[in-house]
Amino acid sequence: MSELTTELQEFLHGLASETRQRILFHVFLDGQEHTVSQVAEQTGLGASTASEHLTILKRSGLLTSRREGKEVYYRPDKDRSLTQLAHLTQLITRCCEP
Repeated sequence: MSELTTELQEFLHGLASETRQRILFHVFLDGQEHTVSQVAEQTGLGASTASEHLTILKRSGLLTSRREGKEVYYRPDKDRSLTQLAHLTQLITRCCEP
């Protein structure tokens, strides 16, 4: 990989917000599933704001989701995150070699 792919750009966008970082590292660090309402409650965000951030985190590959009835359950997507981190590492390594 010698360029910034769309997937990597989305991944970086997902991490670009302090709010999304707070959601990831204060709510999802346990590796468990959480609903929008649980995320909103734990972060002090409104439900619609939490939902918007969760959508971006999912699109960026940091979270995955499943629907059960009316509830959507989000959880970390470890494999996709590690893949994007590996791509970022390769890109940085190549750009910074003498």
